[in-house]
Amino acid sequence: MTTPNARSLAGTPTSLGFHMPGEWARHSGCWMAWPCRPETWPEGSFDTACDAYAEVARAISRFEPVTMVCDPADVADASLACGAGIQILPLPISDSWIRDTGPSFVTDGKGALAGVHWDFNAWGGNYDGCERDREVGRLILDHLKLPRFAAPLVMEGGSFHVDGEGTLITTEQCLLNRNRNPGLSRDEIEGHLKDHLGVSTVIWLGEGYQDDETDGHIDEIALFVRPGVVMAITTDDPGDANFKAFQDNLDRLRRARDARGRQLEVIPIQQPARRDENGVRLTLSYTNLYIANGGIVMPAFEDPADDEAFRVVRKAFPDREVVQIAAMDIVRGGGGIHCITQQQPAAK
Repeated sequence: MTTPNARSLAGTPTSLGFHMPGEWARHSGCWMAWPCRPETWPEGSFDTACDAYAEVARAISRFEPVTMVCDPADVADASLACGAGIQILPLPISDSWIRDTGPSFVTDGKGALAGVHWDFNAWGGNYDGCERDREVGRLILDHLKLPRFAAPLVMEGGSFHVDGEGTLITTEQCLLNRNRNPGLSRDEIEGHLKDHLGVSTVIWLGEGYQDDETDGHIDEIALFVRPGVVMAITTDDPGDANFKAFQDNLDRLRRARDARGRQLEVIPIQQPARRDENGVRLTLSYTNLYIANGGIVMPAFEDPADDEAFRVVRKAFPDREVVQIAAMDIVRGGGGIHCITQQQPAAK
């Protein structure tokens, strides 16, 4: 257990010259969190989910250091599964989606690093132990002895993506959902995004996947490949329940201008075939990937679309090695590779 070292900064990140870099900016490492809540996964699949987390950690560690947060009771299991190359940090946690519970790191362009600590309410529906996950962002910043900005917003890191040059993409379904910040208007939420992530332009998409329990997180449907270029999930099947929402998102992206006034280049990527778990559609998305130093770690779903998705991603990131990891055991818990990772930008 760490002792509090991070100081909470007065003012906002933007007012003090901080911004969140694009995910392709150089990292000093990647954060993950070890599964510790078996009820997150269907019966009998918790152990295979742990194996999948360890495989993702090892894949990312080829490109950059990985720190795995784990409940103190799970140190031995996590260490054995991940291997010697993964650093284990014991902290009290109740679930393992570090993208949503961990801090969003911001830099000032001069070598300083800080973290934005969002409020967290378990995607609008508190679970037992949620208060521990609400604090894990602060504890990580304490461990790193980094300054902390406490944001007055219920927020998850998977609900937005930035280009590092002033533009953010998100969805109305998630950020305007009444289960997050019911007392705030759209303009007020947008103002907090601008204040805490160093952006000046917010591009609002509509809805995400059918049955997405995160209420439309952006990392399930779109990501910045680089400034001015967005990859977005789509389907060519008009009979698919996601067709209308995905077409609307593509239309919004093609009409949008970023903070530099550029019209976005949009790279469509097809969703895989539908699969259900206990009558609920699984959120299978190739945009739920991690951009590492010199590499991409992306999902495979044992689907014929996997190969074409690999080619699309490799073409979009020609300067990075693309590694495809079987992700079904992660997705059954409600997220993907991007959801279980959080980049820490390089800084002095």
